[in-house]
Amino acid sequence: MEQRDMSVMDHIVELRRRIIITLVFFIVALIAGFFLATPLITYLQSTPTAQDLPMNAFKMTDPIRIFMTFAFASALIITFPVILYQLWAFVSPGLHEKEQKATLAYIPFAFILFIAGLSFSYFVLFPFIVQFMGSLSERLGITEQYGINEYFSFLFQVTLPFGLLFQLPVIVMFFTRLGMLTPSLLAQVRKFAYFVLLVIAGFITPPEILSHLMVTLPLLLLYEFSIWVSYLTYRKVQRLEREREQEESIKE
Repeated sequence: MEQRDMSVMDHIVELRRRIIITLVFFIVALIAGFFLATPLITYLQSTPTAQDLPMNAFKMTDPIRIFMTFAFASALIITFPVILYQLWAFVSPGLHEKEQKATLAYIPFAFILFIAGLSFSYFVLFPFIVQFMGSLSERLGITEQYGINEYFSFLFQVTLPFGLLFQLPVIVMFFTRLGMLTPSLLAQVRKFAYFVLLVIAGFITPPEILSHLMVTLPLLLLYEFSIWVSYLTYRKVQRLEREREQEESIKE
């Protein structure tokens, strides 16, 4: 059944089915996350960024909180491609056959960008922040005694948002193909978008200018890259529309 011919109730039933499928996959991934959490925590504690930091549990619930956080984060990363596919499957009936094939290709691209965002924030941004804070503590004569919950909470605060923010080109590409965005519109709202990205960068990083710039500059470049992606997608959509019109005129 074409999505344009579906009733509101049909949409609700289909959406519920997609949500249930995603939840089932998430539960299975969460079980896997319970087995992955301990080796991941052990590995991250042994990395150069963390191995010299004395970590303590200041609350009795800190170990179980960290364990569950890693289990849920692992499950989220594993389930992410499934979430993207279910979103595509929900909207794909309203797309033409060529559009369905083209948008399906967004899923691996989106997952690669998600991993790229996590990698950039963990291997580049996070070590810089930790090193800067450590050197500042040394200059001020402050003894570093970090709680393991605070350390890993800050790690997730820096890395996970970057994984999601790196989805911007895919989101722009998708909405451009649906006709809801154009490269000219993205260029017109550039100043407003820059301001929003600056605010987001302020929430992710500590109140320190170098860390803020290290987050802001990649986000601004990502927005400019999204405009370029939107331009290419918009041209392709227009070409497909012309081809479709020519095919329909030939049939008539």
